[in-house]
Amino acid sequence: MANVVIAVDGTAASGKGTIAKKLAQHFGFHHLDSGSLYRLVALGVSEAKGDPNDESDALKAAQAIDPSKASDPRIRSAEIGRLASQVSVFPKVRAALLEYQRAFARRAPGAVIDGRDIGTIVCPDAQAKLFVDARPDIRARRRWLELKSYGDGRSEPAILAELRERDMRDAARAVAPMKPAKDAALLDTSELDIDAAFKAALALVERSLTSPPKG
Repeated sequence: MANVVIAVDGTAASGKGTIAKKLAQHFGFHHLDSGSLYRLVALGVSEAKGDPNDESDALKAAQAIDPSKASDPRIRSAEIGRLASQVSVFPKVRAALLEYQRAFARRAPGAVIDGRDIGTIVCPDAQAKLFVDARPDIRARRRWLELKSYGDGRSEPAILAELRERDMRDAARAVAPMKPAKDAALLDTSELDIDAAFKAALALVERSLTSPPKG
């Protein structure tokens, strides 16, 4: 089966990135964290001392993006995550990164891409779509534990407030808002550890891949 695409969308700290990586490993597919692209744009704006609320500054960074820097630990900081959410609202930035993501999706034998608009905008014809979510308090606890291990001293309530703000911004943006695709399978990971979440995700994906084509 060539060029299979699995779209994994969802909220921050829901587990979608880890699930997507595990799905890619399971199927032997390529994996792309689309959020890393926006984080790289954010990093570019920051390094250029630009304004993340200025579309022209964000577009310059998007046009100069270097995907090889995706392993740079700086893009995983909370500050860059916040800036990434800001620059992602700009239509020209999203357009600049859209073709890169679609080209990635065409890689054989398949690709697993995680983000916030993969199943709705980037790859609406993906053979399998998931939307991963969890309760805000659960997601805040997960992110707090992750950041704590990196030496980040912010409080759990502060992180919860940031997640709520980001959810609102991502869902309310005019271009490619975060929402489940109409044909996406919903997966709530609130009460699941990563092994259980992956097992549930795999079952949903396999069901989609073996179902007759829609329409």
